Amino acid sequence: MQGSANLNLMIKAARKAGRSLVKDFREVENLQVSAKGPGDFVTKADREAERIIKEELRGARPSYGWVGEETGEEAGEDPTRRWLVDPLDGTTNFLHGLPHWCVSIALEHKGEIVSAVVFDPAKDEMYRAEKGQGAWMNESRIRVSGRRHMIEAIFATGVPFGGRSTLPATLQDLARLMPVCAGVRRWGAAALDLAYVAAGRYDGYWERGLNSWDIAAGLLLVKEAGGFVGPVREGRDILESGSIIAGNGELYDPLCKILREPA
Repeated sequence: MQGSANLNLMIKAARKAGRSLVKDFREVENLQVSAKGPGDFVTKADREAERIIKEELRGARPSYGWVGEETGEEAGEDPTRRWLVDPLDGTTNFLHGLPHWCVSIALEHKGEIVSAVVFDPAKDEMYRAEKGQGAWMNESRIRVSGRRHMIEAIFATGVPFGGRSTLPATLQDLARLMPVCAGVRRWGAAALDLAYVAAGRYDGYWERGLNSWDIAAGLLLVKEAGGFVGPVREGRDILESGSIIAGNGELYDPLCKILREPA
């Protein structure tokens, strides 16, 4: 895939941040960790990764706006474009020495995600997509799975922790879905869950209570890989509501039907 200048810039920033994160991941026990909130931790590694990405992206495109997990939102001179960045999705995995975390970068233009990068440094897997250009992992084009039957499908979600308000709804989802599918996985990194749907590793994914930077890149990956995405509650905006359902063409509608059933 020959990417645009913006996509190549995003890939470069993600790789640079990834190198910094891998270095810290090797010394995870020595990281200084500060509590940002119940069950939500931020590390020196996280902040440094965002600094690197911001320096690369805003240095090259100073007029674009910015939304980052650690540094918040900043308006740009160009009101039509902004970066949405999660420098370390899967922080809890990172802190526990589990090699399942990633860097997520998306570019929004006029309210639509047009370029996306999700980089898994621990496995050296670079997922990327641009609107209308398909989705790729490293040098291979990726597609959503072709499974047609719920009982053969594996889905992913995030189970809320620390007393979050979305826990009862998620437990209800699991009670409805688990008897009719082949399994549900909870690996703790929303951006990678969506990348795995795009690559056909998962057949679908859903979650509530997310931030825009968690899902912005992943939703474009799924769409460009031939999948479907929508909000958990119909009529809502995915990025604003922080809720998402994603799946392949055959199982998206049945998954939505189960998850959108009234209580």
